[in-house]
Amino acid sequence: MAHTGAFPRPAVALITMKHVFLILLSACAAAVTQAAEDRIYRCGNEYTNTVTEAQAKSCKLISGGNVTVVQSVKPPVVVRPASPQPQPQAARVDAADQRARDSDARWILEQELKKAELRQQELLREYNGGEPEKLGPETRNYQKYLDRVGELRAAIARNDADIAGIRRELGRSAASNTPIGTR
Repeated sequence: MAHTGAFPRPAVALITMKHVFLILLSACAAAVTQAAEDRIYRCGNEYTNTVTEAQAKSCKLISGGNVTVVQSVKPPVVVRPASPQPQPQAARVDAADQRARDSDARWILEQELKKAELRQQELLREYNGGEPEKLGPETRNYQKYLDRVGELRAAIARNDADIAGIRRELGRSAASNTPIGTR
C-alpha cells in the first residue's frame, strides 16, 4: 500500500463532534416529545396527567395547545367570633379642643380657596377668552400654540372643580359648626 499523506488513516471510523452533537440533539428531542405526549385531563378547576385519577373523577381530556397551570396561594381563613367584642372607646376630645380644630380646618380651607381663586384669575387672564398671546416658538409652530390653549382650558376646568370642592367643604364645616337647635 502506498502512503500519500503525512498521517496514516485508521481503519476504524472516528466519531466527530458533529455526530456527538446530533446524537445528543436527537436524545433531547425524544425526551421532549415524550413529555409533550403526556395526556392532560381537566377535572373542574384542577388539571392532572394521572390516568387513574382522571378516570376516577371522570375528567375530560384536553387536546391541542400547551397548558400552563400556576398554583395560587389560598388566603388564610379568618375565624370571627359569633358576638362582637366590645371595642374600647376612642379618647373623647374636649368640646373646646374640637372647636379649635374645626376653626383651624376652616381657616386652612379658606386659605386654599383664596389660592385657588387667585390661580383661576391668572389662568383666565392668560387664556384671554380663548386667544392667549403666542409665545416664542408658537409663532412658527401653530400646533404648539393649540396644545397650550388646550392645556390652559383643561387647567381652568380643573381649578374650577377644585374651587367648587373647597366651597362644598366650607359649606359642610359651616353646617356642622351651627348649634343643633338652629339647623
